[in-house]
Amino acid sequence: MAEQTAIVKCLVWDLDNTLWQGTLLEDGAVTLPAPVRELIVELDSRGILQSVASKNDHDLAWKQLAALGVAEYFVLPRIGWGPKSDSVREIATELNFALGTIAFIDDQPTERAEVQFHLPEVRCYDAGQLSELSALPEFNPATVTVDARRRRQMYQAGFERKAAEAEFQGPSEDFLRSLELVMRIGRATEEELSRVEELTLRTSQMNATGVHYSITDLRALLADPRHEVLVTTLTDRFGPHGAVGLQLLEKHEGVWHLKLLATSCRVVSFGAGSAILRWLGDQAARAGVHLAADFRQTERNRMMEIAYRFAGFTDEPCDCRAELPAPAQEEIQRLHLSPAPSDPPPTMELHAVSLQDV
Repeated sequence: MAEQTAIVKCLVWDLDNTLWQGTLLEDGAVTLPAPVRELIVELDSRGILQSVASKNDHDLAWKQLAALGVAEYFVLPRIGWGPKSDSVREIATELNFALGTIAFIDDQPTERAEVQFHLPEVRCYDAGQLSELSALPEFNPATVTVDARRRRQMYQAGFERKAAEAEFQGPSEDFLRSLELVMRIGRATEEELSRVEELTLRTSQMNATGVHYSITDLRALLADPRHEVLVTTLTDRFGPHGAVGLQLLEKHEGVWHLKLLATSCRVVSFGAGSAILRWLGDQAARAGVHLAADFRQTERNRMMEIAYRFAGFTDEPCDCRAELPAPAQEEIQRLHLSPAPSDPPPTMELHAVSLQDV
């Protein structure tokens, strides 16, 4: 193990005499021990996905998982008669997870050896270790964000969404309309801060400045009446996308200063960045103030600059900039938007707090 243990992102379960007690095709009836059920629920609450790689009759095994009340906890199950290493590899590939973040548990030494031989990065565990699994460092993320707790539901919704898009006949914009997208922008809560910090850390393609704000920084901004820490969430008819955007706004008398805009890369195709900017521009216009935004060009955030330009931001001189302190870094540009209400984006419904009287 490395000094800092890599967290497991997905645990792949064998079924017979591992997840449940008994062999389904031989015994007919199997039982799910209470500690195993508790472990499944606990790992799910930590944001660790779970799947299945089992040599079994697929329909019969899945029916049994449903009867035991745990089928919903497993994504991308691979139940059949092929090598388990192939199943584990397929699961990792479809999840887009590195093999080093995958764990596999099985009661049979030969099955663990087969997976270990073909996929040496995958961590393998004997079913006899089930009672200690939840205490191991690799199954204990340092922070469990709001979105982590619903990660499984978000992935399951994503799989349904992807399948629907593959079957959809018509223009992309019509498919977006069919999703019934709903965007919500609201003030960050204490519970959301860890996810907000994560957005400033992980987002590079859709981060306007690349500046990282720690939880301590964000908490201080929340307590400052001149600042707004805004979180954007997105849902559609398939389920939640979770928190997909962050806006840090400082209010001055004649201008609002957008210090940071960051959005998740997975919602770029929905036009989330443009929708947020249009809403902020509309809010500023209603308050009778200008909107100035910091932007620092990097090798990866070209799409963010395009979003600003399409929203009407320019780098032309404006007196409103005199109210703002000089940028913290020389390479930061200060873009400007004059007050002018804009129409909401045509492909989503937007519900947001009003900043007019704040």
